[in-house]
Amino acid sequence: MKFIVSSSTLLKNLLSLNGVLNSTNTLPILDNFLFEVNGKDLVISASDLETTMTTSMNVESKDSGNIAIPAKLLIDTLKAFPEQPLTFSVDLKKFSIEISSDYGKYKVTGHSGDEYPKAPQIEGGSSVEIASDALQSAINKTLFATGNDELRPVMSGVFVQFSPEGATFVATDAHRLVRYRRSDIKAAGSASFILPKKPLNLLKNNLGMVEGSVKVEYNATNAQFVFGASRLICRLIDGKYPNYDAVIPKVNPNKLTIDSSAFLGSIKRVAIFANKTTHQVRLKMAGSELNISAEDLDYSNEANERLTCSYAGEDMEIGFNSRFLMDMVANLDSDEVHIEMSAPNRAGILIPAEQDADKEDILMLVMPVMLNN
Repeated sequence: MKFIVSSSTLLKNLLSLNGVLNSTNTLPILDNFLFEVNGKDLVISASDLETTMTTSMNVESKDSGNIAIPAKLLIDTLKAFPEQPLTFSVDLKKFSIEISSDYGKYKVTGHSGDEYPKAPQIEGGSSVEIASDALQSAINKTLFATGNDELRPVMSGVFVQFSPEGATFVATDAHRLVRYRRSDIKAAGSASFILPKKPLNLLKNNLGMVEGSVKVEYNATNAQFVFGASRLICRLIDGKYPNYDAVIPKVNPNKLTIDSSAFLGSIKRVAIFANKTTHQVRLKMAGSELNISAEDLDYSNEANERLTCSYAGEDMEIGFNSRFLMDMVANLDSDEVHIEMSAPNRAGILIPAEQDADKEDILMLVMPVMLNN
């Protein structure tokens, strides 16, 4: 089997798939890319058994066949070439691959393509079309709030709900929560599932280069995303997602509105002086003034800043984890941010002051940190 391919195009396609591969695999075959040639079509796959991603590209060939090629060796080789055509000559009996370039020849031993695990098929599922920028926005705004607790796998993914009215994406790690709704994503029926973090990261990295829409197909066990010349299939997280709606406080009489960039800059500076284990910053609201402070008693470090804000409600003091606040404010694409609170021991809610209500509705919730007065 023989095919000719552009070195830079091949490298670009392999790098888009490379995130699927694990550094340690139970099956040695998973350290390889699967190449399937059928005339002018080359389909390349990468898998870790839970997630499989494929992409197709044009090559010059009259043959057909498949071969598994060591991933790291191939990527390292391609990175060392300037743009040029490469000829791959594959011996399908010995699984040997010879790559010919303008500089010389390189030999590598692969594996039988038939040993490569087959990607699952989505049978008896439903599907929905989503604009690629809408899906990318939903992933960007929720993924950072997912948990890492292996004992609670359901919280390590993003909960997705589709309905004829719209779509909701939720992420939480029990300390913070993001609920992102879109009214421009409509499915024929209602469905909900939990998507793992790894495939979402892959989508996040690849959707920026895609124009048009993404076709999402799903059943009880798997979800598939088809975009451009690529396809990603992943196993869903099994389990029941916590009732997120119950933790969102509905009555929040204390409302603060503040300039996002000034607020973010202030927290970044003050947080440097916070305790390294709690990362606690203290917000003190009174009239039209917000006082942001932090202290690390172990090292006698402290910082204090004042900002002008618009505040309606009783004077109050509340403590938050500065890292969570910074993540949230940075992901609210708005010049001003509203923070709504009810009491120092209840969750605070962050919403952008201006958002395109026709399309998206985003709410972020952060649990307070106990203040040590």
